[in-house]
This record gives sequence, C-alpha cells and structure tokens, in this order.
Amino acid sequence: MQFIPTSFSWLNLVKRWSGDLTGKAVRRGSFASVPDLIMAIEAFIAAWNRDPEPFVWHAKAEDILAKIERCRRHLEQIQPGCTLPKRRIKAA
Repeated sequence: MQFIPTSFSWLNLVKRWSGDLTGKAVRRGSFASVPDLIMAIEAFIAAWNRDPEPFVWHAKAEDILAKIERCRRHLEQIQPGCTLPKRRIKAA
C-alpha cells in the first residue's frame, strides 16, 4: 500500500474526468440494470475518445514546490495533542 496525497495534480485531473463522466453520463440517466449503466459509461468513453479534450497543466514546478515548503513549515509547528477537542467547562 502506498499513500498518495489527494493534492497530486495528476490525481486531480483523474477526479475531474470522472466528474465529467458522472455529470454527463450517469447522474442524468435512468438505468434498469447494471449492464445498462455499463453501456452508458462505455458510450461516454467511446464519445470522449472520438473527440478527446486534453486537460491543460497550468501549475509551475516552482509554485508547487513553494506550496509544499509552506505546508512542511506549518506541519512542523503542530504540537502533539493540539488537534484534540477542547474540553467544555460545565455550568454549575
């Protein structure tokens, strides 16, 4: 098992494409059976592959590395137990 942070840019592109699939082929459909759903998904993929639209990568490497450094500095400031819920003072 390998941990893959959800902020990975390629994973965001996969999530975006699956969102397109869901929004354009699944959400608005009515399916009487699983094979009907599979056919709708395969039809969407076939249509996508006939006229694909590339996802354009906009992030610069310097910006990504700067964001990682900010995150690392922030994480290093976290003290053990700081995320525990605060105890409420009970009214007497």
